[in-house]
Amino acid sequence: MIGPFTHQALPMRAVFGAGSLARLPEEVAALGMTRVVVLCTPGQEATGRAVAAGLGERAAGVVAEARMHVPVEVARRATTRVAELGADGCVAVGGGSAIGLGKAVALADGPPLVAVPTTYAGSEMTPVWGLTEGGRKRTGRDPRVLPRTVVYDAELTLGLSASTSVVSGLNAIAHAVEGLYAPDTTPLVSLMAAEGVRALVAALPRVVADGTDRDARAGAQYGAWLCGAVLGATTMSLHHRLCHVLGGALDLPHGPTHAVVLPHALAYNGPAAAEAVRALGGALGGVDDPARELWELAGRLGAPRSLAELGMAADDVPRIAELAVSGGGANPRPVTRDGVERLLRAAWAGAPPSAPEGSPAATRR
Repeated sequence: MIGPFTHQALPMRAVFGAGSLARLPEEVAALGMTRVVVLCTPGQEATGRAVAAGLGERAAGVVAEARMHVPVEVARRATTRVAELGADGCVAVGGGSAIGLGKAVALADGPPLVAVPTTYAGSEMTPVWGLTEGGRKRTGRDPRVLPRTVVYDAELTLGLSASTSVVSGLNAIAHAVEGLYAPDTTPLVSLMAAEGVRALVAALPRVVADGTDRDARAGAQYGAWLCGAVLGATTMSLHHRLCHVLGGALDLPHGPTHAVVLPHALAYNGPAAAEAVRALGGALGGVDDPARELWELAGRLGAPRSLAELGMAADDVPRIAELAVSGGGANPRPVTRDGVERLLRAAWAGAPPSAPEGSPAATRR
């Protein structure tokens, strides 16, 4: 039975397909942009400059300063530089770091954003921004930061390493997982979430086996697009809260942290999200315990499965738990200090997640 819901569609244009980067100049022109700054990380500067060259006279410069978790001082420098260049638009090329920087510039009353994602994180589909200052990561929603156009070109992902592809894809899956049990989920969101998970789970093993498989890369981008749209349409819960705290307080790498925390957060929320668990089980091939399956999938794909290997110390658990519990926000199951500490200790050790109580998998333990 379908209950009442409200669905707000986000105004965004997505251009999808191998070779679609060639359409970027016309997409920029259609938005009325005449002086565009390309934003990227230092490691993507060569790609950023190639994109700027393709934009021709519309390119005003390249700012290759994006960093993970968008430190506030980096955002301020980039905002100043974009203003100095007289830009009326920004093009963010890369993953969550570059797109996050573009959002920070837009948030500071900067010019609108076009995104060219080269990973599967999904930030390009959302009005969600994040800034890190003093060891804390603040996030929020603002329509100004939503990219006006997103260009998905699988050719740009062919050089993405297997390890980064996997953790980025698991990050995208996390958006779908939390979208399924979000307080503001809708039937359309649920359909996108399940299809996004199916697409990524099918594509990621092929990407690991052959990073030059264009069909697999396109499949992963398709899944990331759907999962990113889910993130943009719903309120995220404990999983994302924990990952933001871990990133802000300990500077843990964003994608790997999502890969480690996801199965444990899902197991924690499973008892209060039976419908979401069933939907995920179907999307993952008909499994009874999707949390355990996601943990196994991470292992099969060579992703990290413990916070310890990412650099977290066991002594950090109480502080991170306190920060997560004090953060507030929606979650299908009450967030308790003891419960979060148990979750974090299992994730720190790399232990398999506990099956949700009451699930078929739990009854067979």
